[in-house]
Amino acid sequence: MTLAESLRRAQGMGLERIDAQLLHLFALGRPLHDRAWLIAHDSDELDGPVLDRLEALLQRRIAGEPLAYITGHKEFFGLPLEIDVRVLDPRPDTETLVEWALELMPQNAPCDLIDLGTGSGAIALALKHQRPLACVSAVDASADALALAQTNAERLQLPVHFIASHWLQDVQGLFDLIVSNPPYIRADDPHLAALRHEPLQALASGPEGLDDIRTIIDQAPDRLKPGGWLLLEHGYDQAEQVRELLKQSGWINVQSRRDLAGIERCTGAQKA
Repeated sequence: MTLAESLRRAQGMGLERIDAQLLHLFALGRPLHDRAWLIAHDSDELDGPVLDRLEALLQRRIAGEPLAYITGHKEFFGLPLEIDVRVLDPRPDTETLVEWALELMPQNAPCDLIDLGTGSGAIALALKHQRPLACVSAVDASADALALAQTNAERLQLPVHFIASHWLQDVQGLFDLIVSNPPYIRADDPHLAALRHEPLQALASGPEGLDDIRTIIDQAPDRLKPGGWLLLEHGYDQAEQVRELLKQSGWINVQSRRDLAGIERCTGAQKA
């Protein structure tokens, strides 16, 4: 079977074209960014060991396993991250949160920022990479997640201070900005079944999906400097509820930001 035939077969099995291409590159031991190589070698014959390896990869993807878990890698905000089952697969939607945070962070002056529920470290590392003068801390309650985030930070040579804590419970000091992509899916949401490969504790958050967001909103004022900001990612239909929670707690300048699909993906506010 040629490479072109195998790619067509993978798409015929229901895979997206990009997924089929990346899995072929991975099975062949090629860099995942080298998609042009596939075009130049589309008439190459694939040998038996490669086809066997590829078939196992395709079946894992068809079963719903995230591509990042299969390859062990994911690019986020231009940074190559190591990803595995200890953490969520970073979503492109989360870049909306990063872009908003960057607007609030000075480019040529220090500031203090903390990322809550850091997982792979994606948000914290993206912000440190874009704002080298910032003092960036990152929190997670999972020791496994923190270990992976630390690995990513060391490999990318981005100094971030990692803290084991349930949200801000064991955090000291004051910050200019708190950012978080916390769990926000309702515990009974049927979509959780499709996310079975990812850690449940990083996805679900009570009957409304708002338990962790409420906790962060309650804890954040004690860890923010005067005028500091809190930015939260949330579900596609939760912006109004999160805005109301912030207003009820006395926050000011409450507002939301839309992702590339036009969905209100993040909500933030300023400490009064």
